[in-house]
Amino acid sequence: MAVGSRPLVPSRLAPGGVAHGARRAPTSVIGAYVALTKPRIIELLLITTVPTMVLAQRGWPPTTLVIITLVGGTLAAGGANAFNMYVDRDIDGLMERTRGRPLVTGMVRPRDALVFAVALEIAAFTVLWVGANLLAAVLALSATAFYVGVYTIWLKRTSRQNIVVGGAAGAVPVLVGWAAVQGSLDWAPIVLFVAMFLWTPPHFWALAIKYADDYRAADVPMLPAVVPLADAVRQMVGYTAALVVTTIVLIPVAELGWIYGVTAVVLGVVFLVATVRLGRNPTPQASMRVFGYSITYVTGLFAAMTIDVLVRHGVS
Repeated sequence: MAVGSRPLVPSRLAPGGVAHGARRAPTSVIGAYVALTKPRIIELLLITTVPTMVLAQRGWPPTTLVIITLVGGTLAAGGANAFNMYVDRDIDGLMERTRGRPLVTGMVRPRDALVFAVALEIAAFTVLWVGANLLAAVLALSATAFYVGVYTIWLKRTSRQNIVVGGAAGAVPVLVGWAAVQGSLDWAPIVLFVAMFLWTPPHFWALAIKYADDYRAADVPMLPAVVPLADAVRQMVGYTAALVVTTIVLIPVAELGWIYGVTAVVLGVVFLVATVRLGRNPTPQASMRVFGYSITYVTGLFAAMTIDVLVRHGVS
């Protein structure tokens, strides 16, 4: 099929980097390589990195270090996503929302995508090691190894708890951000890691409810596609409740003030109520509202953390 004749495919990227709606598949080689990195997913990961750096610094970190960490994190996440598309190119062709991906349409050859992914990871490790420190570089590389090896290759096609375990990779950017500033880890980034780990299942399962038929078509046992919807939502409520508790635990652990505390409670209660209501009205439209709010939630939570630190400690 000629490039100019490619049809619209349902893969418009939402703010969290997932697909819904209609968007044209990449129509240039450069666009195809950019698409391999899933740039909108990277945006969400980086939203958690800079605020964590601010928390670690107790003020604004050196701007050069922030830029280096963002560049390194972007390269690492982009490489991981390219690996993911390389491994999943067979099932991506079976799902409506992923049929426009570059390896499915033929815009990029599998071997070239693999080389591209490796090159991004080498660049990411180098940037973070030279510009920040070895711990930050190792953490970023370990997230990629976990995401590709544990989630994409092993669990995604074999376990209904795939995204629960695999979501740990998406929580690593907070560790990278802290390590880039401090050169070590502490309890505060670990609590943030747990929070992001708990956030991932209700966030992703809300999306999976809408696209359950896609996952069934590809024989991927994403939880909402293989259990009654009520059971899936019950687990979402459990993870959301644990998430809210964890974000409150962060207040004494990280010595945060009322700005973060009030925001964490308010945003958390709204998230929990929205998830409970989804159980009473389990429709694709309602699930996408929860999905959209989950992105607003994590953005607002980390923004409040940043403001809290800067107001109390100033810009250093």
